[in-house]
Amino acid sequence: MKVAHLTSVHPRFDTRVFRKQCVTLGRAGYDVSLIVADGKGDVTVDGVRILDVGAARGRLQRMTKVPSLIYERALGLDAALYHLHDPELLPIALRLKRAGRKVIFDSHEDFPADILTKPYLSAATRYAVSRTFFQFERYACRKLDYIVAATPAIRGKFERIGCAVIDINNFPLLAEFSESLPWESSRAKACYVGAMTAIRGFPELIDAMALVEQPVRLALVGEFTEVSAGQRARQSAGWPKVDEHGFVGRKEVRAVMADSFAGLVTFLPAPNHIDSQPNKIFEYMAAGIPVIGSHFPLWREILEHNDCGICVDPSDPLEIARAIDLLYQDQDRARAMGERARTVVLTRFNWEREAPKLLALYETILGRRG
Repeated sequence: MKVAHLTSVHPRFDTRVFRKQCVTLGRAGYDVSLIVADGKGDVTVDGVRILDVGAARGRLQRMTKVPSLIYERALGLDAALYHLHDPELLPIALRLKRAGRKVIFDSHEDFPADILTKPYLSAATRYAVSRTFFQFERYACRKLDYIVAATPAIRGKFERIGCAVIDINNFPLLAEFSESLPWESSRAKACYVGAMTAIRGFPELIDAMALVEQPVRLALVGEFTEVSAGQRARQSAGWPKVDEHGFVGRKEVRAVMADSFAGLVTFLPAPNHIDSQPNKIFEYMAAGIPVIGSHFPLWREILEHNDCGICVDPSDPLEIARAIDLLYQDQDRARAMGERARTVVLTRFNWEREAPKLLALYETILGRRG
């Protein structure tokens, strides 16, 4: 049975979209296509047909021209079910519904809340755009067959507006963390993996390195997605203690974690962060390293309740520095935290436990067909 995943934003090998959902569906016997917009051409990988409509020239074209191209390519597939991954594709989700198709929207984030953190918009504009999008999202999503939420908090939002919704959490693939990493006697790095922006607490994190008293270096894996955040970081007194790796493959990420005694996720308390479940938290845990995370109630429940991390005030560089020093000085404790973290992921927070929910959802929706 043909199913199609659609994205105008995510890379073709995105972990959630391709490696988890599309590959899982393909292995379950579905005929899976993934429509992307990156200009890299069509190809089949791991049984998934990747169909390219071409790269956008800037944000405006991505939001206007690209969705129409994706719609035309999608309609030509005549799929039994369409699964969309970006909020700017909601208008074509409605067009697909009017064409009599089954449609799922996958909400990776609370997008109205995320808009409130956009640095390129004024405060008044952020509020107006967020409110307008919320109203449109509410209207559109209630007309779709199902909403897939990446977290329980996002699921709750859609439940409150009357949508059929299920949470399918973005937990790690155990195959990527199949072996426990050996813990050397004196790991001397902490690491951060992911996009680097001001709202993710990056200025404070780099400033914290200037206050760390132990001989610790910070390994950064990812890219600055804000020019100002990169400039601010490089001017910080903590920057000389940073090793910048840039964007690397999954094996290289694994190698950085293998050399680290802790993973850092010190996001600031933006509306879209407090109830979020960043994938990097669970990847650190799967790699067997403790997490230094923000002191949000949900993160405390995951990390401190399971004694596999330390929660800090993400706006306080000194508190972050003290947590780094503490775990470096007591690596027996850090290693024990990492072992507990890995056990929790192996038993609870993993994609292998989430995949059956995705397959059951598809069976439910397609079982109604005809």
